[in-house]
Amino acid sequence: MNRPCRCPLSSDKRELSFSSSLGTWEIPSCWRDGDWVRGSIGERKVTLDTEQLSGRLSQRLSEPAMLEFTKRLVAIPSENPPGNEYEECSRALIDELRRLDFNDVRREGACVLASAGSGSRTLYFSGHYDVVPAQSRDQFQPRVEGANLFGRGSSDMKSGLAAMMHAAAAVRDEGLLSRGRIGIVLVPDEETAGPRGSRALSARGLLGTDAIGMLTPEPTGGVIWNANRGAISLRATMRGKAAHVGRQFEGLNAFERALPAMVRLAEIKKEVELRETQQNIAPAAARNSILLLGGQVEAGTNFNVTPEFCSFTIDRRLNPEEDFEEEKRRLRDALEGFEIEVLQEEPAAATPAGDRLGIILSRHIGSVTGREPAFEMCPGLLETRFYAARGIPAFAYGPGLLTVSHGPNEFVPIRNIAQCALIYALTAAEMLGNG
Repeated sequence: MNRPCRCPLSSDKRELSFSSSLGTWEIPSCWRDGDWVRGSIGERKVTLDTEQLSGRLSQRLSEPAMLEFTKRLVAIPSENPPGNEYEECSRALIDELRRLDFNDVRREGACVLASAGSGSRTLYFSGHYDVVPAQSRDQFQPRVEGANLFGRGSSDMKSGLAAMMHAAAAVRDEGLLSRGRIGIVLVPDEETAGPRGSRALSARGLLGTDAIGMLTPEPTGGVIWNANRGAISLRATMRGKAAHVGRQFEGLNAFERALPAMVRLAEIKKEVELRETQQNIAPAAARNSILLLGGQVEAGTNFNVTPEFCSFTIDRRLNPEEDFEEEKRRLRDALEGFEIEVLQEEPAAATPAGDRLGIILSRHIGSVTGREPAFEMCPGLLETRFYAARGIPAFAYGPGLLTVSHGPNEFVPIRNIAQCALIYALTAAEMLGNG
């Protein structure tokens, strides 16, 4: 039966169809999630289902606009190291945020911050705009071939930045941020552990304020990363004294002095690489903890000269179950007498897959793509660690593919950009809307 009700968006009366047998309402397009309707059959709260929300949000998400913005970002060679073109890239991000009418668009150092909606409860959409060095300058000339966009950063993660920015604007414009806001955090230096990015924001107290969760569009290839390994990466140098081989008794052989420590480290390697994580990661061999010895090795100046130095790297990748401080201590004890340069020291992090944000994200990935995603541990570091360390649920999911990221033929399926934007929008609507 049809009963007259007053539309919350205008003074006009509209017909609202109600089926008494099914107890369902047919909602006209002018009504929004959370509106209260009043009429002769009483008062009801409008609740749009996922299909209705998906349709409305899809109409607001322009695939051509997201593609063009991604291409603009890819054309900027924001390589790190050394940290090129950060100014140009941040300016492009600010231009787009202002075009999309975000609130409080500003720079904090090399970072770009903005927000959509109001209120203190904040779901953070965070991503990095730096990229690894290109194998060819042609990689900064974005090109579309068939259904894919090629170029450095297309997969990791400039397409993800476009998706999440447009997603936040769509949710705001659809009036779905009644219980909080989306915080946009765009950072550099992710590829080098974040000294001017998330780490700097954290040190200044600008990271994760009032957070209910964080999402980042890493190139996860269809899965959700809810955990990441930690890293202790060191360069150890033993000093000696150079001498001609014929008078080696006048020298001090740095290589021979380093050998006992190398043996100790090899024993530690045997032990730690028997440990397995309980986090989900494929293939099975990837479950083992890691100690890589000698990724870089250097010693001496010539074959007939006693080496005056011997330098090598240690790269320890820890599973979330391992004790970060204890593993640091073991390595440093084994390297007594060496000069030690810390390349990076980052703890592991994990958010339970059963967290509410993870459940909602997973459900919307399934509804949009038709495939239920697995939760897995990322084999490397993730920016999620900065949030998880504060007890903030943090997950990575993006349009890109890990298998091609950082490579000479990096690309992103264009369809994935729009799908990721819709997934982010639906997730934010459920986390921050009237549900």
